[in-house]
Amino acid sequence: MIQPTAPMPLFGVVHEAARGHVVTAILIAMCGMLLTAFSYGRMAALHPNSGSAYTYVGQELHPTLGFLAGWSMLMDYVLNPVICTIWCARAMTNVSAAVPEELWRIVFAALFTWLNLRNIQATARTNQILTFVMGLVIVAMLYFSARYFFALPAAGLADLTRPFYDPGTFSLAAVSAGTSLAVLTYIGFDGISTLGEEVIDARRNILRGTVLVCLIIGILSAIEAYAAQLVWPYGEALPDVDTAYVHIAGRAGGPWLFQIINLTLILATVGSGSGGVLAGARLMYGMGREGTLPRSFFSYIHPDSAIPARNVALIGGAALMGSFLLSYQSGAELLNFGAFIGFMGVNLAAFKRAEGALSRFMAAGGFLICAYLWWNLSLTAKLYGAGWLCVGILWHWYSHRFHQVVTKS
Repeated sequence: MIQPTAPMPLFGVVHEAARGHVVTAILIAMCGMLLTAFSYGRMAALHPNSGSAYTYVGQELHPTLGFLAGWSMLMDYVLNPVICTIWCARAMTNVSAAVPEELWRIVFAALFTWLNLRNIQATARTNQILTFVMGLVIVAMLYFSARYFFALPAAGLADLTRPFYDPGTFSLAAVSAGTSLAVLTYIGFDGISTLGEEVIDARRNILRGTVLVCLIIGILSAIEAYAAQLVWPYGEALPDVDTAYVHIAGRAGGPWLFQIINLTLILATVGSGSGGVLAGARLMYGMGREGTLPRSFFSYIHPDSAIPARNVALIGGAALMGSFLLSYQSGAELLNFGAFIGFMGVNLAAFKRAEGALSRFMAAGGFLICAYLWWNLSLTAKLYGAGWLCVGILWHWYSHRFHQVVTKS
C-alpha cells in the first residue's frame, strides 16, 4: 500500500496547498507518523495477534470507541481505491487523450475489483521487482532534476533552500493545510500491525517494521519532492495539479521521462488501489464477524477463493461512484480525516498503557500532532467526515439496541 513513489501522485495538491513547501510538509508529517508508529508498535507487542486501530482502541479504551476508530479507518480503506481510480484515470489521459477520462474511471474501478475477486495478489518476488524498477525510475528523476537545475543560469544558494523555506510565500496556515494532505504519503504503515500472526517475533519486529517504514518513506519522499521543487518552483502554473509530478519529470528529462514516470505511477497506484480494496474488505469482514456490522453480509467468505467477495464488490462499487463524486484532493482529505481519527485513538490507547515518562510523552505527542493536522483539514472534509461518523454512531446505537431487545425477548 506504500510505494517508493508515494509522494509523486500527491505532489501537485500539496504543492498548491502548502504554497511550495512540500518538503517541509512531508517532514512535519513524518514526525507525527513516527510517534504514531511507535504507538502502533507498542500496541502490537501487547496484542500480538492480528490487530488494528479497531482492536487496540476497543480493548484498551472502550468497545464503542473501538468501533468508531474502526469505522473511521474503514472510510480510509474505502476512499483509497477512490482516489487511486481518479488518479489512474487522469494519468491515462496523458497516454491516450482520445479516450474520455470517465471511461478510464470505470476501467480502473473494475480492475481493482476483478483483481481481488480473482484473488490475484502480487507475490513477494513481484513486489521486489517492482520496487527495484521504481527505484531506477526515482534515480533517473533525481539525476535529470539535478542536471536541469544546475544548467539554469541564475541557480544559486537561495534556490537550493527555497523548497524548505521561502520567505515570500511561507504561511503557517498553508503549511499546516499542506501537511494534513502530505500525511497521505504514509497511509498504509498501520497495515503492518495486522501481520502479527505471520511475523517472526511480532512483539519486536512489528514495532521495528512500522517505525522503519515511516522513516524510510519520509526521507525518500522528501528527496523526491525536493528534486521536483528545484525543477518547478512555486509560482509557475502547473499544467495539471493532479498529475503535476509527471509534467515536472517531462521538463527535467524530456518526453521519454514524462512517459516513464507516468507509466510507473499508474502501475504503483494500481497496486495501492488493489491493496486498499483487499484491506477494506478484510476490515469489513472482521467487523462483520464480531457483529458490529451485519454478519449475514459482511462475514461472508467465498467458498472457492476464500475471500470476502461481497465486501470486495461493495468497495469496488464505492470506488466507481466516488470517482465521479469527488476530486483527488477532496478524496485525499476525507481519507486523512478517517486516518487521523484512528491514529488519535491508537495514541490514546498507547498513552494509557505507557510505562515511563518517555513513552507517555511520545504517545501524547503523536496524539497532539494528529489532532492538530486533523483540525487543519478543510471544513468540507470535516463536515463530510463528521457525517460519516454520525452514520456510524447511529448504526452502532441501533445494532446495540436491537441486540438488547432480541436478548430480552
